[in-house]
Amino acid sequence: MNSHQALKVPTLALLLAVSLVSAQAADLIDTNGAGGPEASNVPSPTGPEIWKDPSQAVDARVHDLVNRLSLEEKASQILANPPAIPRLGIPAYSHRNECLHGVGDAGFATVFPQAIGMAATWDTPLIHEEADVTATEGRAKHNDYVAKHDGNTGEHFGLNFYSPNINIFRDPRWGRGQETYGEDPFLTAQFGVAFIRGLQGDDPKYIKALACAKHYAVHSGPESERHRFDATPSERDLYETYLPAFEAAVREGHVASAMGAYSSLYGLPCCADPFLLTDLLRKQWGFDGVVFSDGGAIGDIWAVHKYVATPEEAAAAAVKAGCDVSSGGMARLARAAATRPGHANDGIKGGSAFSVLPDAVTKGLISEKEIDTAVGRELTARFRLGMFDPPAMVPWSNIGIDQNDTPEHQALALKVAEESIVLLKNNGLLPLNRTKIKRIAVVGPNADSVDVLQGSYNGTASHPVTILAGIKQVAGTGIEVIYEAGCPLALKNNGSNQPPPDMTARAVAAAKSADLVIFVGGISPQLEAEEKRNVDAVGFSGGDRTRIELPMVQEDLIKALYATGKPVVLVNCSGSAMAVPWEAGNLPAIVQAWYSGEEGGRAVAEVLFGDVNPAARLPITFYRSSADLPSFEDYSMSNRTYRYFSGKPLFAFGHGLSYTKFSYGNATLNAKSFESDDTLKLSFTVKNTGARDGDEVAQVYFRHLNSSVPQPKQALCGFARLHMAKGENASATVDIPAKQFRYWDTVKKQYVVEPGKYELLVGASSDDIRARVPFVIESE
Repeated sequence: MNSHQALKVPTLALLLAVSLVSAQAADLIDTNGAGGPEASNVPSPTGPEIWKDPSQAVDARVHDLVNRLSLEEKASQILANPPAIPRLGIPAYSHRNECLHGVGDAGFATVFPQAIGMAATWDTPLIHEEADVTATEGRAKHNDYVAKHDGNTGEHFGLNFYSPNINIFRDPRWGRGQETYGEDPFLTAQFGVAFIRGLQGDDPKYIKALACAKHYAVHSGPESERHRFDATPSERDLYETYLPAFEAAVREGHVASAMGAYSSLYGLPCCADPFLLTDLLRKQWGFDGVVFSDGGAIGDIWAVHKYVATPEEAAAAAVKAGCDVSSGGMARLARAAATRPGHANDGIKGGSAFSVLPDAVTKGLISEKEIDTAVGRELTARFRLGMFDPPAMVPWSNIGIDQNDTPEHQALALKVAEESIVLLKNNGLLPLNRTKIKRIAVVGPNADSVDVLQGSYNGTASHPVTILAGIKQVAGTGIEVIYEAGCPLALKNNGSNQPPPDMTARAVAAAKSADLVIFVGGISPQLEAEEKRNVDAVGFSGGDRTRIELPMVQEDLIKALYATGKPVVLVNCSGSAMAVPWEAGNLPAIVQAWYSGEEGGRAVAEVLFGDVNPAARLPITFYRSSADLPSFEDYSMSNRTYRYFSGKPLFAFGHGLSYTKFSYGNATLNAKSFESDDTLKLSFTVKNTGARDGDEVAQVYFRHLNSSVPQPKQALCGFARLHMAKGENASATVDIPAKQFRYWDTVKKQYVVEPGKYELLVGASSDDIRARVPFVIESE
């Protein structure tokens, strides 16, 4: 038996025995073309090799290892894909790993609903569990990979993950909004913290998988401008909307890494901003982890933002500001660099903009000691993951590949999907009655799509269940299910994919022959996603949307189906809000399915037939029209989201229906007045007054009644997802720290909780308030 057969994870002794990384392994670990570092001026420290001793403190081990590296080797370890250092027995690693909703880009993995669907569950313990499972699968893939590659880690098989995305989904046109937890800072913070804690685990010494809060800090489109965009929100919007989720990720989630955004904030590129990366993140919030750039963002500093003139200056500025690792992205940077006369190849060598750091030292732009700080933070992350310790010491080193994509994980994906589906409208048609239905016509371009299940930044589902397949499974043998696509998702800009008359005719004929129609439409990750340059469709541009209405080709078909007189249920798949006013006014039922993961089709069908009682709630506002939206490029929160929108939404933030009914009562606080450092305890009861078991998501908002400054109309400050059998009462207590009522004082340059009269609003959504409880804040 050879050493690879004997151990799933190579021991440190085996790694030390590796004297050379094979060309094949090098190709696997270095997709950007960087070779190993040229170890000139290699230091020769004397004394014991402390870095190899697990009994020593991590800081001491890191310090010892950094002192044993040459300048070139140091720079090599803060690239996207750090190469091996054979002379020290350090294996190759890759920082480029994703797990937004399951392990991404690394083959088969459990695919959970996209992040926006996760937020729709309003169930943070469930998402904590999902993140823990994701970390297990990440460990399984990593352990399997390194065992087969002499201890080296390939791209997408590392243990630090660029998740979660806790940017605020301020505008539904943003194509990456699907990756977020919605429009509300409090809800986003709650889900961000739950995901981070689940991913990182609770071992006192080792991190299970390294979470990353991104994209820090003010980032939400447009995608086509993100490499050069300069966000200029008001000071209050910055501190009250865009920063709180990141602060919570650090203070409450103890997130181990953060990622700087491509864009600029107030004219300064985020990855070269000392205020963001050092003053705020580290000094004020206490962050002690590693900061990554977004892919290619270091090159943007000089090639696109033109903040500095050379790649060396960009790398130096980033490290000095507090950015520790450059996350690659050189193919795009090379294209950008080609537009700079005399700079066509600058910064491209070595696969990362940080590979020019030795040159920056030579030019006096940065000191080696400053680079040591960045290298030390990167190595600390690897030590905390247990990568330099014997596998027997690391709790998760024995996780085998058999713990990836298991039936138990599939069942969890189904549960998350079931909890994520929002019933937007229902006039009594749902749940469908199996005894009265003989034939269902399933129509629509998303009905049999796997892409629409998997979202973006996804793994590959081994057994995906499309919505069509799910309906066939759940309907049972007594119901015939027929299918017609009917139309494309959207028309091309030149109209060349206009559906032929016979395609529409077949769909209408199917509707006429059936007892009811389930239209599965919306949009898809092929239309809205990260920087999709080649999208050619009416209403879409570069990954973003130019209008939020349902594509007209779908609406025309829905109206033709409706004209048959048969009831039509709309199942909308999207990662963002859709304006569907005609459908809301005319169709009997609308279901929001998001991008619902590998089991999404079954979950949708279970909701349609009532095997699952829906309880999800919207984490975003569904507007009536694109005309409701301010300029996409405007980062002001004025007239945006439920907190500030002055119009009437189509479906409000927090909205979601059930097949049963709930009543609220006995809402009381533990006192009538509080100090600014107190915690309010709000108690209330909820009763299931309907005929079915179900979940209710009780939501708590607050309002300041006599503030001296403008305040949100209302703002979420607590929630509880409660399960109740029919006829059952449930008691809930929600703890609300008074500091949640804070706002940013632009004169004092700090958060304040203003004394005065407030009220808590308890209800089923932001526009369905069932109880109001007044209270007073006595003093700051």
